[in-house]
Amino acid sequence: MDLNWDDMRVFLAVAREESLSGAGRVLKNDPATVGRRVQRLEEALGVTLFAKSPQGYALTAEGERLLARAEQAEQSIALALEETQGQAGQLSGTVRIGAPDGCANYLLPQVCAAICDAHPGLEVQIVALPRVFNLTKREADMAIAVSPPSTGTRLTVQKITDYHLHLAAADSYLRRSPPIASLADLKAHRLIGYIPDMIFDKELDYLSEIGAERADFASNSVSVQFNWIRQGTGVGIVHDFAIPAAPGLRKVLADALSLTRSFYLIRHGDDRKVERLNRFSQALCDGLRAEVARLEALT
Repeated sequence: MDLNWDDMRVFLAVAREESLSGAGRVLKNDPATVGRRVQRLEEALGVTLFAKSPQGYALTAEGERLLARAEQAEQSIALALEETQGQAGQLSGTVRIGAPDGCANYLLPQVCAAICDAHPGLEVQIVALPRVFNLTKREADMAIAVSPPSTGTRLTVQKITDYHLHLAAADSYLRRSPPIASLADLKAHRLIGYIPDMIFDKELDYLSEIGAERADFASNSVSVQFNWIRQGTGVGIVHDFAIPAAPGLRKVLADALSLTRSFYLIRHGDDRKVERLNRFSQALCDGLRAEVARLEALT
């Protein structure tokens, strides 16, 4: 059988989404049609590519072998398009970035806007989710994380920059609340932080740094926490780079508690050959380093 790229697109979508409905959304097609395409492909090849169950579609050994070949073909097509569509060093096409919502809200918008200003043919999509992205399933072209992955031999990891966090509160809250002269004084204050069982990375367990067992107001979203603090609800750990976005917010006990964390750029290993993504990732890292330094200097 002569396989065509359309067959591979269907196969890759099902392999990554692990369901016909998910693949249908990616391909903008109905699940029944996707299912028929998979069945025809399996019949033509004479092998079973997926083990079907109520939980979804899982690759068989034959499917895993085809996946490696299909991803090679995908990269070859991406390289060909890059060579034929490249114009005088300009970046074009769509790049999707997955990031934790603190980075996605307070850094990526302005950094990506500057990159797109320099490359008008470029479209950037920012997916802000408080969890780790699965690059193997191509949920994003690249992801920003607060710790390097412990698994994933096909991934490449690059440290972008360190950033800092401090306790902070709104002036309105501090004016009406007991004074905070030491970490022990925090027991008399309402604390804001993560929902304990929804902390997806140990680097985000900020409240344990001050010995707090729980937050009085908790969310899995950094932005929700930030808005609570900005509105004068209580005291919480805040990224220094976010503080300039909220006039009236100021650090608390800055000499007693200062946290340092890092951002990492994670990419699929096969994408190292895609010059467009290499150039974009370099511009992204440079922009993030500069923006973190600029905003932290304002606090």
